[in-house]
Amino acid sequence: MTLADSLAAETRTSWAPNRLSPVALALAAALLIAGVAAILLWMGREPICKCGTIKFWQGTVMSSENSQHIADWYTFSHIIHGFLFYGLFWLIRRITGLPISFGLALLLSILLEGAWEIAENTNAVINHYRSATISLDYYGDSVLNSVSDILSMVLGFFFARFAPVWLTVTSALAMELIVGWLIRDNLTLNVIMLLWPMDWIKAWQGGA
Repeated sequence: MTLADSLAAETRTSWAPNRLSPVALALAAALLIAGVAAILLWMGREPICKCGTIKFWQGTVMSSENSQHIADWYTFSHIIHGFLFYGLFWLIRRITGLPISFGLALLLSILLEGAWEIAENTNAVINHYRSATISLDYYGDSVLNSVSDILSMVLGFFFARFAPVWLTVTSALAMELIVGWLIRDNLTLNVIMLLWPMDWIKAWQGGA
């Protein structure tokens, strides 16, 4: 057995026992996601795209319909969030010895992803995106898109749970490189432009 195989086997068996049954875990996750959706509606976010239609895929980034439908190029970033959250909570348990179960880690990940969706859709962050990036037509996510983003994170979390470590890492790198090449944006660039906006990246993303 290789080192990668040993690590993969360990990540699958080192979680503490789940205190919740699968049904209770699914219900708790659904309630958390519903809570995020309710908060976003209370904040004034649109339930679906203002265009009045629901699409499974919206592939045009420079569009007012971006981040308004079920999936788009940024869906891949949220899948990677799931990879990262899985690794984070596994590492926390590994280092601290805290009895974190897979179910608890999943619920905490949903809580963190939901908190980000709420923060991302505040006026301050929306205006920052519009001023620091090329997203001039961005006015916040629809609630449908935000819920889909959280579910994409959950998908990534489960993928990391069952896939070999090398496949999870390779998948994350592939998604970052391919999406970055196709739309000149990805999770890494998104974080950079949110925290440390750079004019040359903004110019490159605009096609310069």
